[in-house]
Amino acid sequence: MLLKKALVESILDAGLSTGADFSEVYIEEKVAESIQLIGGRVEKVTSQKVFGVGVRLAQGLQSVYGYTNSQNPEELVKLAKDLSASFSSETLTKRTPLMELEVGTKHQVKRNPKDVSQAEKVALMQKAYKAAKEYDEVIQQVAINLGDSSQEVLIANSEGRFVTETRVRARIYIQAIAGKDGVMQTGGEGPGSGKGYEYFDEDLDIEEAARDAARTAKTMLFAEDCPSGNMPVIINNKFGGVIFHEACGHSLEATSVAKNASVFCGKLNTKVAEPIVTAIDDGTIENGWGSANYDDEGYPQQRRVLIDKGILKTYMVDKLNGRRMNHVPTGSSRRESYKYSPTSRMSNTFIDNGESTFEEIIAATKYGLYAAKMGGGSVNPGNGDFNFSVSEGYMVRDGKIAEAVRGASLVGNGADILMKIDMVGNNLDRARGMCGSASGSIPADVGQPTLRVSSITVGGKKGAN
Repeated sequence: MLLKKALVESILDAGLSTGADFSEVYIEEKVAESIQLIGGRVEKVTSQKVFGVGVRLAQGLQSVYGYTNSQNPEELVKLAKDLSASFSSETLTKRTPLMELEVGTKHQVKRNPKDVSQAEKVALMQKAYKAAKEYDEVIQQVAINLGDSSQEVLIANSEGRFVTETRVRARIYIQAIAGKDGVMQTGGEGPGSGKGYEYFDEDLDIEEAARDAARTAKTMLFAEDCPSGNMPVIINNKFGGVIFHEACGHSLEATSVAKNASVFCGKLNTKVAEPIVTAIDDGTIENGWGSANYDDEGYPQQRRVLIDKGILKTYMVDKLNGRRMNHVPTGSSRRESYKYSPTSRMSNTFIDNGESTFEEIIAATKYGLYAAKMGGGSVNPGNGDFNFSVSEGYMVRDGKIAEAVRGASLVGNGADILMKIDMVGNNLDRARGMCGSASGSIPADVGQPTLRVSSITVGGKKGAN
């Protein structure tokens, strides 16, 4: 156990000593390593071991948070007492006795990153480098980053929660750069998992992923400029789900909703999408990139159906924002580390399968853009306006995938786009990402099947065809 139960209880009690009605302790010990390989050579290795304790207190809708690296019992209790000075009440809240320590048993791993040598990790990276570099003579450079972590957490609060679990993650990111005649284009793949290094042995063909990164770079190097204008857009599966994540998902987090800063405020049980659209945030997927046994308030992770056949069913809600919204928490509280106070965040968020095949969606489109791979972008959660780049795109003409195009961007509004999805495929797949928000940067999956939006503004360097 990271801290003895009696000490945890003392910290919780100190937090309640002046009138706070809720106290919480979050303890973390994490071992992480990242390796950067450029041009076939290891350029940087970063290893870290972190220990920290975060204490949060609340009274009504007000909260305070503090953290420390100390393991000294007196200093930990003092931290809670110092924070408690923020509140004053003659009525003191009585703490619920802590339950027996509950240990999360899902998402087990076979090969913890702590037990894998740097030599083996570098050999894996070299394998990926060789596959990407040798794909074609236009591949000028290959950069690879490999990161892994093993994090043990212990969470307790004044409502009696007392839980612990170990969270393991590993991910590799492969970037290939193609160049010719002064023109450069990139392609990338970033597979990862909530598994240990068995993921690279059993689930991933690292050479195939590397060649795919190189293929994208080469394809975009010789692609034409994308035409601009309003047109149907087919968005592929996997990382194509980043548009829903960014343009709609953040607007469904209580972090925005509780402040009335979301386009989806007040729309529970109303139609927000076409009936063919069902959207889910599921933190229980076995060994998912964004999965865990518990959220970062110590409550069990859940499978949350956000939108069911076009009807908005729930938001993603943490405890304190739940107070503001008069909404039951949904196990959606997450944080980057003990340095951050938790708030509502996504886990593994995706649009569910529909009934159309990929081939049917392409064949039903006379003219439009096929976004085979999405890049980064930005969104305003308050109104849902977004702008995303397309890292690999193709024109669709007369129901067939035609020439490759580069420089495309998608500009629109998340709430508007949901109402314009008119075909949803049956090839759901997910991809890994890192999501930044109020409680730091956290691992989150995005995903969807291939789907078609009837009309999006496409930005490009050429005029409309």
